Amino acid sequence: MPRYDFRCRSCGATFELSRPMAQANDPAVCPQGHQDTVKLLSTVAVTGAAGAGAGAPPQAGGGCCGGGCCG
Repeated sequence: MPRYDFRCRSCGATFELSRPMAQANDPAVCPQGHQDTVKLLSTVAVTGAAGAGAGAPPQAGGGCCGGGCCG
């Protein structure tokens, strides 16, 4: 089940909730009971075999700026 990070605007606490993706944008109550919370943008790091493996040749292009699609 995905985990989502939230910050309470009332007390400043940050906390994490596990909930189904269908409830990702539902309101969350902070551990102190405040209801004025905001969902934080999370970043995900990909490592291991699924990422670009060690020893793999660098990819040509590199996205929009390196691939020449901007112009």
